[in-house]
Amino acid sequence: MTGLRIGFADRRKTVKNRAVVLEKGGGSTTMKDYKKIYEEWLSNPYFDEETKEELRAIADNENEIKERFYMDLEFGTAGLRGVIGAGINRMNIYVVRRATQGLANYIIKQGGASKGVAIAYDSRHMSPEFADEAALCLAANGIKAYVFESLRPTPELSYAVRKLGCIAGINVTASHNPPEYNGYKVYWEDGAQITPPHDTGIMDEVKKVTDYATVKTMPLDEAKAAGLYQVIGADIDDPYIAELKKLVLHQDCIDKVGGELKIVYTPLHGTGNIPVRRVLKELGFKNVYVVPEQELPDGDFPTVSYPNPEAAEAFELGLALGKKVDADLILATDPDADRLGVYVKDSKTGEYHSLTGNMSGCLIGDYVIGQRKERDGSLPADGAFIRSIVSTNMADAIADYYGIELVEVLTGFKFIGQKILEFEKTGKGTYLFGMEESYGCLTGTYARDKDAIVASMTLCEAAAYYKTKNMTLWDAMLAMYERYGYYKDDVTSITLKGIEGLAKIQEIMNTLRDQAPQEIGDYKVTAIRDYKKDTVTDLATGKVTPTGLPSSNVLYYEMTDGAWVCVRPSGTEPKVKFYLGVKGTSLADADKKSSDLSKAVHAMIDKML
Repeated sequence: MTGLRIGFADRRKTVKNRAVVLEKGGGSTTMKDYKKIYEEWLSNPYFDEETKEELRAIADNENEIKERFYMDLEFGTAGLRGVIGAGINRMNIYVVRRATQGLANYIIKQGGASKGVAIAYDSRHMSPEFADEAALCLAANGIKAYVFESLRPTPELSYAVRKLGCIAGINVTASHNPPEYNGYKVYWEDGAQITPPHDTGIMDEVKKVTDYATVKTMPLDEAKAAGLYQVIGADIDDPYIAELKKLVLHQDCIDKVGGELKIVYTPLHGTGNIPVRRVLKELGFKNVYVVPEQELPDGDFPTVSYPNPEAAEAFELGLALGKKVDADLILATDPDADRLGVYVKDSKTGEYHSLTGNMSGCLIGDYVIGQRKERDGSLPADGAFIRSIVSTNMADAIADYYGIELVEVLTGFKFIGQKILEFEKTGKGTYLFGMEESYGCLTGTYARDKDAIVASMTLCEAAAYYKTKNMTLWDAMLAMYERYGYYKDDVTSITLKGIEGLAKIQEIMNTLRDQAPQEIGDYKVTAIRDYKKDTVTDLATGKVTPTGLPSSNVLYYEMTDGAWVCVRPSGTEPKVKFYLGVKGTSLADADKKSSDLSKAVHAMIDKML
């Protein structure tokens, strides 16, 4: 779809959305007149011929037409994410332009147009094209776009927003979603993804753009000539890497054993390849083996069905290489390099153990906080460890051990970023570490999103430190279990796509809210947190207190013996997610308790489907 932008702004034939309201799933769902909108896309000269060809091919498929046109691809609190294709409910240049026009309108109303917007993109299909479409829409609105010369990781975009003093940032990525997806994440001037009031403010402006033909754009050469399109690259890369290196606590340990450690790394065809290898090399890790089949960017992600470091299949090639070279640890980053998956070697058995996001997050957090205390002699009196509500309670035990505050936030790393900003504005609170269960954490405050580059660096540094103590990372993990308790956490989900799926997701949440379980498996529910209603209900006393967090469609069940279950619809995929946690007396005990609770949760789900 390149080269299609010129002249579109001059075609003023109206392309508006028409809607009717249908009753579905016990509530009202706005459904657009999808046939009429489909015909408009076919007939209106605003839309390019390639798009029309794609739409003509589905002329006899009523359901496909409905799925593509029954609603606008929702601009939610995380931006856009959807399947690439033609239609208002798909990711394409027109939907990207519309979203960007809404963002531009909001920026102008906020008086931030002069600050500009940073734009990054990943290895997915259409990512460079979507990035340019966004940039040229901004430029046509008089807002300068700083566009990376080639693909870059999400955390570097977060850093760039702050470094350049931009009002906002855009990252074109669908993170770890399947290859048919792409997305569009919006960041605000603090470098974090948008949070209230900016998220709703931008969403409202996007909704106001009902006529695609009114969206502004301009030719690339004109934007460059006007100084409204600037290419960025090494001028951001170098200071970003420098910020990461400032966070190293034990260069002495790297110098001592960095040449002995063997590290296998895979970027899973994404953006992490260059920055991860660069920072490890510059620090002195000499034996970094990159999985050759997964090294180069590829939007098809041909070696995996799902480019997600949480999935076992993502590590098949990495594990094979790891066993071949006798690696100490195996690392995988997702396509936009904000999530890190890890396997570590057990020197006693020679086997490799998978670390969940909770495990690796706690391992990194405990190392960073503990070694900072050792280096400085003490920790800041207002030091804080921040985690999401669905992350492991081991984080609480770590915070308690070091005498620092444990801060809970809603799911989504942007809320950790928001808390960092609050600390800076109020002067109360010192950020020490932040993590969420979904394989993401952040050391330092140079960025405001999870960073798999710094996580890779810090974990390798920790491996070097523990090696000087004749310990592996797995030994360190076991030592943490002994110190803090045998916490085991898991997450399961059900995928419910399309119109019917959306209604079913709502039905599940309504059922769990109105008919709350009194017990799940072997555990009695002791308290229910309803973050949508901002209530914590103690079932023994009936006492109701506020959650203290913003409204969100999340239910959390506190249970006996330290167990818990949390339920929430995914903000980025058509899923309902069920998180759970237990505490055992040993690894085997924790594994059994977790397995039993997971079965009980699935049984509960089955009754609702």
